[in-house]
Amino acid sequence: MNLFRKIFSTKFKEEKKTPEKEERDKYLPKKELPVDELFTVNFNQNGGKFLYSESLEEAQEFLQKILKENNWKDKTALILNSKLKQKFKNFEWQTTKNISDGYFLFTTCEYLIANDGSLLISSNQIAEKKLKELPKNFIVFASTSQIVQTIGQGLQGIKAKNKKKIPSNITTIKHFKIDDEANFMNYGSSTKNLYLLLLEDL
Repeated sequence: MNLFRKIFSTKFKEEKKTPEKEERDKYLPKKELPVDELFTVNFNQNGGKFLYSESLEEAQEFLQKILKENNWKDKTALILNSKLKQKFKNFEWQTTKNISDGYFLFTTCEYLIANDGSLLISSNQIAEKKLKELPKNFIVFASTSQIVQTIGQGLQGIKAKNKKKIPSNITTIKHFKIDDEANFMNYGSSTKNLYLLLLEDL
């Protein structure tokens, strides 16, 4: 599945619609977007930034570009997930497990939720820390197979994958526009400046 090819192909077809076709379409039931496209639309509306890659090597190249673009090359990455640190063990950067020393968090997530564009995370990624305790800058590494329609499906997936011990501290991140932090609609949530490295694995 090539996520971008599908999205841009859909956009091109929509642009070619005739006025008569548009008139007919508005009386038909709305066609539901595929789950990957729905996540992309909602994630972008939430203010998230994502980079799509077809290989781990390409994801690493994008990670380098994120660090360069934000002048984070000399900053320390907070990595609480040991498996993720191992996956990027050849990456040249300073890392820490000490929250006070980390300028940005590099982490995974449990699931990507399509119907609201949020990221479902747990103690597997952030231990027992609250979102407000973590840096405002996040880089999340995830794969297209982690996209599900609803939070309920994500919770079921967590339960199925962790039959012996379900992780604690399960929460979602949904607001990715730092400028909107004072917006009353986001009250009680923790806004993060978030990049998503999305790896194709389907």
